[in-house]
Order: sequence, then C-alpha cells, then structure tokens
Amino acid sequence: MQLVTSDIGRVFNALGDPTRRAILDRLTLGPASVSHLAGPLGVTVTAVGQHLQVLEETGFVRTEKLGRVRSCRLDPAGFRTVEQWAADHRALWARRLDRLGDLMAEEDDEA
Repeated sequence: MQLVTSDIGRVFNALGDPTRRAILDRLTLGPASVSHLAGPLGVTVTAVGQHLQVLEETGFVRTEKLGRVRSCRLDPAGFRTVEQWAADHRALWARRLDRLGDLMAEEDDEA
C-alpha cells in the first residue's frame, strides 16, 4: 500500500502537536467528553474541539454527539496509517542495507 505524501504529512502534523498527543494519551483510558478532555489540558472546550477535528480528519479519533455531549474515542485507522508508513520505510531500508552488505561482500571477495 503506497501512502500519499500529503496524507502522511497530515498524520505526522496531527501527532506533532503536544496537546493532540495528550488527547490521544487520555483517550487510551477510554471514551471521554470534550469537556473532560479540556479540563486537565488547561485549554478551552473550543480549542479541544479544533484539535479533535484534526485528529478525526486524520483517523485517530471518532466523535459522536449524544444529546448535548460530544463523546470521543480512539480510532485505530490513523495508527494503521503510521504503522504502514513505518513498515514501508523499514522494508526499504532493509533492502538498501542488504544491498550494501552484498556490495561490501563482493569487494571483500575481490580483495
């Protein structure tokens, strides 16, 4: 699976913000309302809503409104995107290092 560069850029941008990472850390404990997320972060509910929008757009969080309360939970899709990117790069570098090892072995054989 080949990821579009702009998509992975958006994903890493989402993870690059410490407030968004704190939101994700909190959600590992289970679903939470926007107001419960805002409290310990020391930011407004509006600011948390903006962070959640980014996290939702990149597949890390799902939100749903139940009455007057917006509930948030982790969504594994964003994490799968990061895992796929890492796997693709790990495979690429493994091939490159294997090729380098082959070249070095050839030089040793010639010497």
